[in-house]
Amino acid sequence: MDPILLIVLIVVAVLVVGGAGFAFLRGRGDHTPTLDPRATDTADSVLTKPTSPVAPTPDGDVDGGVDAAVDELDDEMVEEAAPEPEAATFRGRLSKARSAMSGYLSAILSGGDVNAETWDELEEALIRADVGVMATTEILDSVRETASESAVKDPGELIELVKDEMKRRLGGYDLTLAEGGEPSVWLFVGVNGVGKTTTIGKIATREVAAGRKIVLAAGDTFRAAAAEQLTMWAERAGAGIIRGAEGGDPSSVIFDAVESAAANGAEIVLADTAGRLHTKTNLMNELSKVRRVAEKGAGTVTETLLVIDATTGQNGLIQAREFTEAADLTGVVLTKLDGSAKGGIVVAVQNELDIPVKLVGLGEGPHDLIPFDANDFVDALFE
Repeated sequence: MDPILLIVLIVVAVLVVGGAGFAFLRGRGDHTPTLDPRATDTADSVLTKPTSPVAPTPDGDVDGGVDAAVDELDDEMVEEAAPEPEAATFRGRLSKARSAMSGYLSAILSGGDVNAETWDELEEALIRADVGVMATTEILDSVRETASESAVKDPGELIELVKDEMKRRLGGYDLTLAEGGEPSVWLFVGVNGVGKTTTIGKIATREVAAGRKIVLAAGDTFRAAAAEQLTMWAERAGAGIIRGAEGGDPSSVIFDAVESAAANGAEIVLADTAGRLHTKTNLMNELSKVRRVAEKGAGTVTETLLVIDATTGQNGLIQAREFTEAADLTGVVLTKLDGSAKGGIVVAVQNELDIPVKLVGLGEGPHDLIPFDANDFVDALFE
């Protein structure tokens, strides 16, 4: 065969085979399988909504099934990302107060039968927790009598008797916040720094959430920051607020708030008062005037609540005594109880002054101000 013809045939054969192979490989590389929309990754379907128009259904309505499903999933994700705040509980928030007593309670429970040392340990535990000397003596005297009559020898039973006696002493009070005017006026008193303004803001948040119309009165005109802070709480809660000039007459501010509440159908006025009063005489005169002026118009003062910082311990009890002499107190709000190892101040206040602790603060959040519960408090303190 002619060599030139042989070369031509070989070249043609190579080109034919090579072209076929290239076409085969290209066909495999370009192939993209069609994805079933139902097989799309779940996360993508949750995070991305379709952007193209939704085709009408045969009956002419727009089919919103996909959008509705995605909206529902999005709502679930939002709920998971921003859960409801955990409800404050005595058991969960009294760890410091409980720690202050745990060492004594452990020694009592591991010390065998009840003896003189057991009683000494109990006394030390209660005083360390700021139950107070007077209240501790009265509690243990009552428990001694009960324990003697029942021939109690087991330390665990003795501690249960102490708990029962404390619950009995703390219970039996009406802890509701009284109403009875149009509007009702709740006055808040106490020294600076105890959390009066924050307490008012938290109560406003709760009452507005319950569907009530609330007006705040910035009666602490001597501390500019107090009015600013109360204004922020009012805006956050959705409540009204009346404030006056810095250094102005607190009574006139509260009177204006009461009149505004009456004109606008608000049920409750929450009135802040100045905490910086230099002498007991000034204290008595100022609070008496505030209360008298608040009731000149349509309002009725139904609560005068003393706010005490639980971390101050026995100093809080001294404040309570002074304010009791200056004002007709109806109850106590004990703030920062979660941050105190001196939770027994609750017992001291109610025992010595016969004034109920109506609310306690167990945290910084707006929902962390809760009604006092004697049973839950005592159980949490001794666990």
